[in-house]
Amino acid sequence: MAKKNVEQADNLQELESALTKTEQFVEDNSKIISYVVGGIIIVVAAYLGFNKFYVQPKEDEAVSQMFMAENYFEKDSFNLAINGDGNYLGFLDIIDDYGITKSANRAKYYTGISYLHLGEYETALDYLNDFKTDDLLLAPVAEGAKGDAYLELGETDNALKQYKKAYSVSNNELTTPVYMMKAANLLESTNKLEDALALYEDIKAEYPQSSEGTNADRYIARIKTKLN
Repeated sequence: MAKKNVEQADNLQELESALTKTEQFVEDNSKIISYVVGGIIIVVAAYLGFNKFYVQPKEDEAVSQMFMAENYFEKDSFNLAINGDGNYLGFLDIIDDYGITKSANRAKYYTGISYLHLGEYETALDYLNDFKTDDLLLAPVAEGAKGDAYLELGETDNALKQYKKAYSVSNNELTTPVYMMKAANLLESTNKLEDALALYEDIKAEYPQSSEGTNADRYIARIKTKLN
């Protein structure tokens, strides 16, 4: 019992010593600490002010300015969507004029898809690679679009890599079976029949209600015929 009391006393003394050293450090460096804390407050205030008084107004303006470009995109008028019509800005203008905004980032996606439709595949890849998103539907579509561009350029390995990334990045009923099917078709076309068969069977098992799932049987039958 006495030994325990001695240990507790020693621990208390060590704690008091540590607190004394901390207090002494704070006292000796009070000016430096106040400068550091003040600096942090200034940086945080500047960041919040920058976002509120500069970034957000820019974002609001970009959203308004991009409306017509999005309208042209939806109508498949891709040149007008990219370059504007002389009265309204195109996606390239949005990227240049509002680069700090989320709208400019989204404009990179639209621009990449537009160039993909126009057959300018390398340019499409440039913009799609610059586009960043965590959106569970948009992310796989962007990755899949890169696969389409690589496929058109004859880069089948890169195309397959992108299709796999597209169906892996987000597991959902809308996009996953689409890019699984594209990957399976590509595997079949490059004579990787067993890999293609496995993927067709996965589509059928995991996404039976999808268009790809309901059509999987004919692809499976075709592969089995080739293998026999």
